[in-house]
Amino acid sequence: MKLSNWLLGCTAVVAMGSCAFAASAAAPKPGKNPWGPNITHLVVIYEENHSFDNLYGGWDSIEGANVNGLANADVAHTTQVRQDNATPYNCLYQLDVNLTSPPLAASCTDNAGTLPITSDFANAPFAIDNFIPPVATTCPTPNQFASNGIPNGQGLPGGCTRDIFHRYYSEQYQIDNGKQDRYVTGSDASGLAMGHYNTLQLPIYSYLHSAGAPHYVVADNFFQGAFGGSFLNHQWLVSAAAPVFANAVNDGGSTDLHSIADANGMPTATPLYTPVGPVKDSQLTVSCNPPKNRPGTPPNITCGDNAVNTTQPTYLPFSPGTASYKQLPPLSSASIGDLLTAAHVKWAWYSGGWSNADGDVGKPGWTNGTWADHSCKDPNVLPTAVWPNCPDGAFQFHHQAFNYYASFAPGTRQRREHLLDEAQFFQQANSGTLYAVSFIKPLGENNEHPGYASESNGSSHLVSLLKAIFNGKEAAHTLVIVTYDEFGGQWDHVSPPGTPGGPNGPHDQWGPGTRIPALIVSPRFTHSGVDHTEHDTTSILAMIEHKYGLTPMGTRDAAVSDLSSAVQIGRKGNKKNN
Repeated sequence: MKLSNWLLGCTAVVAMGSCAFAASAAAPKPGKNPWGPNITHLVVIYEENHSFDNLYGGWDSIEGANVNGLANADVAHTTQVRQDNATPYNCLYQLDVNLTSPPLAASCTDNAGTLPITSDFANAPFAIDNFIPPVATTCPTPNQFASNGIPNGQGLPGGCTRDIFHRYYSEQYQIDNGKQDRYVTGSDASGLAMGHYNTLQLPIYSYLHSAGAPHYVVADNFFQGAFGGSFLNHQWLVSAAAPVFANAVNDGGSTDLHSIADANGMPTATPLYTPVGPVKDSQLTVSCNPPKNRPGTPPNITCGDNAVNTTQPTYLPFSPGTASYKQLPPLSSASIGDLLTAAHVKWAWYSGGWSNADGDVGKPGWTNGTWADHSCKDPNVLPTAVWPNCPDGAFQFHHQAFNYYASFAPGTRQRREHLLDEAQFFQQANSGTLYAVSFIKPLGENNEHPGYASESNGSSHLVSLLKAIFNGKEAAHTLVIVTYDEFGGQWDHVSPPGTPGGPNGPHDQWGPGTRIPALIVSPRFTHSGVDHTEHDTTSILAMIEHKYGLTPMGTRDAAVSDLSSAVQIGRKGNKKNN
């Protein structure tokens, strides 16, 4: 049975609670092996919201190979300009309560139109740790939100900042056709977009340079698959496509979810950007054929019925209170999970907090009551939780990529066997029962996302995952890819593919977007090094497709380089691969 035919049948029977793959599905012939010899397990750890320069920009040379970081940033791709697209700022306007003046000194003055700027920051990158160190008590509880951060002394330890804007059209404005000079103007957090962490003090850096740690390769030319935020990039990780919102309303009314962008392609205002026409930053792309009561579609802008900004699924778990017209209709297109199942490859998506959120009572990761007491008793539970769905207050529903697909509907075998809790991954790593392909998505408190997670604590959780893998019984046969879903609104100096000055890699109307951190780690490596090959999120899909002879799902994963170049550097070193 062809996969496409199976999917059509699956959509029809989802309501009956069965959508298992046909036993007659023949496994494709294996292709070339980009994982390297003797590697039988691939683990993908998908962290949250950091650009490469923001997190890895200070990585020092690795066995003589230099990382393209902050030291390589030229003035033209660093200096941030105003809305006039020409005039540089004198100071960075700050909104995070721990970066404003006061409490910091007022060493710089400026203005942006009628907005006066008093700041302790010049128009340049700055080290966040110098002002908000990991010991700073600026982190929220799982159910707490503060738009501009929590004053030091009033929160939990961890050195959290406020969150930063990261949306589909806004990122394209910020990239400014590869100039990289409008991250501040296009951001709701303004100057925080230029912040970065001390790479050499990150727990992940310390771990990889500790005695007995495995060798690693930094991929310093790795870009997020699509412009924008977490929702869309999770979809690109599993399907290499922007999901279509079936039967999207296009009448300009209250249930019309299409965005409206001004002549600059911006769909919203920021503290330093004033729209030049009507705007609306919504879930879907701009309409290609807007009704008469809406502005026309700007030229050279992606349009259609695609869900590009945070959109909730139809299936539980989804954010409580989400109106049904805002929920993405179940997708019937293929995902990498469907392809792996059809090829009889063992795999799973492990999500922190999944058992609680999905109501999988008693399964690994469940921390609430029993069927006898029907109690969502975990102290971090979302206050609006209704038994048995007891999500953590920082559980991110839009990170659960496979929950948007009909083939993973509640009651299906696909869901039961492949959507699991991160706690089960720790158990399998310890017992030596890892699947061939594992995707790991940490819970909100542990995923490094600015605003609700601590970078240092999240990096420490990442280290705990790596230790579980490399102390496990299958360590010697495992390759780990660590990367981030998207840039989190933070500046990077490298122009993405498809822009002037960017690498000559595959690109299309969806991306790639800003450069993001990526590590490839394995005990099989005999060297550490740097891979300068151009990659994006779909390179992970290419790694899997090439290993198992799977047909690419789109044009990008068909054209992009897999990560075999990094594997070769890990095996032979940079000198033998350059």
